[in-house]
Amino acid sequence: MDCRKVKKIFRVVGLKGSGAFVNFGKEIPKQAQQFLTRLDEIENHSGTEIALFEPKRDANHLEGHYYVGVIVNETLKEVPVGMDYIETTQAYVTTRGKMINIDTLHKHLLKWADHQDYKRDFESYIVETYHPLENGDEEVEIYIPIHI
Repeated sequence: MDCRKVKKIFRVVGLKGSGAFVNFGKEIPKQAQQFLTRLDEIENHSGTEIALFEPKRDANHLEGHYYVGVIVNETLKEVPVGMDYIETTQAYVTTRGKMINIDTLHKHLLKWADHQDYKRDFESYIVETYHPLENGDEEVEIYIPIHI
């Protein structure tokens, strides 16, 4: 798995959701499906699906919020009703791999970042972008925010 540090800007239009962290694996795909039914309302989108997650800070942090949406190519002046526009510039550690390996990818990336002495930024969103492959599989690119 190839891990690296990047500085990246994400411009996103999406729907906000919240709930228990343990339920994110079920809730987020459901919310993403709802979002995709409204994709045609968003101007200038890239077609790349994205999710932003509030990081779980510790064992007592049980609930959080997230956004599911799409990357847009430039700042929007008008956002569809019920959606939010988010723009974030951040340093991240990142890796990419098959969606079915998402848990392993997260663990490997965190371990790699720790070995590089990068300190996580728990005030910024964890980002995942989703990339369909021709064979029906899907890849995920994970971005974990760090302090520079």
